[in-house]
Amino acid sequence: MKLKICGMKYPDNISQVARLQPDYLGFIFHERSPRHFEEKIPALSDQIQKVGVFVDEKVEFISGQIDKHKLSAIQLHGHESPETCRLLKSSGAKVLKVFSIKNEFDFSVLTPYEDVCDYFLFDTKGKLPGGNGYRFDWSVLEQYPSTKPYFLSGGIGLDQVDNLKHFQNSKASKFCHAIDVNSQFEIEPGFKDIQLLQELKSQL
Repeated sequence: MKLKICGMKYPDNISQVARLQPDYLGFIFHERSPRHFEEKIPALSDQIQKVGVFVDEKVEFISGQIDKHKLSAIQLHGHESPETCRLLKSSGAKVLKVFSIKNEFDFSVLTPYEDVCDYFLFDTKGKLPGGNGYRFDWSVLEQYPSTKPYFLSGGIGLDQVDNLKHFQNSKASKFCHAIDVNSQFEIEPGFKDIQLLQELKSQL
């Protein structure tokens, strides 16, 4: 599985994290988030894909950020419609649509998004649209009806490594493209702990 490190905020810290060569780095363009990104993204390896995270923003704003930051992908964390996803997919950036899970999930809600998204992302249902710091019941994904690759998110930390290895050997992980980590690897919101991330990479 590939690795996405989300909630990047500070340029120097971004450059440090980038040296670990994650597959994706996520930047949150949502003013209500403590990880709201307002800087210029430093130069990154072409091997690292830049993902912009948005919550119910206008298509024009998202398109502007794609152009400004040369984003490889966009992650839609709100109530974006299939039509919004279709419009954004035409930008050339990959589209990740987020769905939140607690102890159960109605997978039929994915159907309208099948043809307008490149990936799904499953996160923990909580008070915030992401960054809640705890995980959902991954066994729910054993009922995943699609073949579309997805990102696994929600409170993944070093304490979940054994669970991740077990998950990788389960039916639920068949279409899991990447894991998405954030708050469990922070010194403060947006500032990542390099040592913890190195340890994660060594164990994956």
